This record gives sequence, C-alpha cells and structure tokens, in this order.
Amino acid sequence: MPLLEIRNLQLDFVTDGHAARAVDGVSLHIDAGETLCIVGESGCGKSVTAQSIARLVPTPPARYVDGEILLNGRDTLKMSPAELQTIRGGVVSYVFQEPGASLNPVFRVGAQIKESLKLHQPAKANDVEVIRLLKLVGIPAPESRLKNYPFEMSGGMQQRVMIAMALASEPKLLVADEPTTALDVTIQAQILDLLRDLKQRLGMAILLITHNLGIVGDMADRVAVMYAGQVVELAPARELLRCPLHPYTRALMASVPKLQGNHDRLTAIPGNVPRIGNFPPGCRFAPRCPIAKPECVEKIPELLEVEPQRWVRCPFWK
Repeated sequence: MPLLEIRNLQLDFVTDGHAARAVDGVSLHIDAGETLCIVGESGCGKSVTAQSIARLVPTPPARYVDGEILLNGRDTLKMSPAELQTIRGGVVSYVFQEPGASLNPVFRVGAQIKESLKLHQPAKANDVEVIRLLKLVGIPAPESRLKNYPFEMSGGMQQRVMIAMALASEPKLLVADEPTTALDVTIQAQILDLLRDLKQRLGMAILLITHNLGIVGDMADRVAVMYAGQVVELAPARELLRCPLHPYTRALMASVPKLQGNHDRLTAIPGNVPRIGNFPPGCRFAPRCPIAKPECVEKIPELLEVEPQRWVRCPFWK
C-alpha cells in the first residue's frame, strides 16, 4: 500500500457564488522512502494539491468536490478536525517557500521548534532535543543559535530551522514547497543536499514542488507534470528527462537555459497558463501547443499509460 495515494482529487474555489476548478481529477501516489517531484508553471495547481493532503486549503473559499486522499490508508477528506491535528506534523510535515515569512519574528527559533515538539512529542520538548534537531539540519553552534530570532539568521539558516521544525515530529512524508525560492544558488544546493541526506538517514518520503527541472534531475525518483489543474505527464525521473512525451513537458525542457552553443534569446513558451475558471475547451494546453490539431479542442484528453509506468495526457505524444 502506498504511503500516500490521491485519487481523482477535485477542488473548487468559490467566490461570489461562482465555482472555479483549481484541481481537476488529480491522481498520484508516493511510496515510503520515495521522492516525487511536481513541476509546472505558477498557477498550475501544484501547491493547492500538496496542501490538500493535510487539508490546509481553507474551506471556504475552497470546496473539496470529489476524490480521496489516502494517507496510510486513511482518507484525510473524511477526518474530523481532531484527527487532522494528529496527522498534521505527525504523519505529514510541510516546508514552505520564503522561510522568513513562515517563522514568527518575535519568538526565538528554539522556542518555535519547541512548540512543534509540544504538539506531537511533548516528552521531548526541551533544549536538548532542539539542539539535536539543529545539529541534524547542519546549523553550527546550535547551543547559541537556538536563542536567535529569525532576523538574526540568513535565509539559508532560516530554511534549515523550518526543516528542523518539520522533522520534530518524525513525519513519514515531508512536503517541500519550493524550498529553495529566494535563496542564492550555493545555498540552494546546500538545502537540496540536506533534504537528500535526511531522506536517506530518516527513511521518509518527500513530495517536492518546484519549477526548476535541474532540481528534478538531482532529487526525484518520479515526476508529475501539472498544467491548468491537471497532471499531464507522470513518469520515472530519468525517463522523463531523457525523453519527455507531452508537448508541455517538452516545452518546459526546451526553455531550460543551455550552457553550450550560441543563443541570442532564451526559448519561451508562448502565452500564459489560463486562469482557473477560464480554462479553454478540450486540451488546456492546446492554445499554446505547437502540434495542436482541430480535435484537440473537442474534448479533454484522458491520462493514459502509454508505456510501463509512463502516463501522458495527449493522443499525439508520439
């Protein structure tokens, strides 16, 4: 049984009586100890899908229309608020982008980590355990660092504190939502190395959300590509990077800057991701697709397994 299985998740945002579908029929699974990356442009539904796992998307304005989110075999969409509290942090923990916005600026970082421990492991809510967690995430001189306020730490150090808070409850699944955003390239590499090392040492699974395909090559076992609220391609990471099948995945790959050759301009995907509630008919990528055919706008293509462990939402992928 997978650690996490999302089945046909459908989620709307309701404003002024009008419903806009933000996540439309997403199905994914993550096995214990596996890293799944979700990639796509901003506005494709990556973060909403991830936050739905522990029902962090507020209702209202959100409304879970259909589907199941099975975490250790239990459907979180059917859990009571008390049950959700046991799995938030206890089974699945989150690391969000821009740690400076997630940490409370008026409390010392040690106190904030200790608060996480009080919720899930009260017997360990002490400075000794806080120091152990800070050491685990590679913060030097943790005995003094636990007394720092967030503004006294660099962005990379703040992100390490966020990871320490997420690990305090020893979760089985770590959701990292753009964990390297706003960090310089050197610090990004350090954070990714840390996540990779922690995964091996602690045996946890990781759901990593990113728009950086370079991160995918370093971190992922499998990759889900999302566009306009749907999964358009799902494949093992090496296979997807070696030979992307969906036109959108190919376009994302083509837009990655190249070090070799002379390029006057970067390759870009024409147009923009459609706004939720304003999706085009048929294939949602058709208006931007270089191989679109008249039949592409007639109906939404199904996500089909075209090769073993390779799923594509395009009938013209060959």
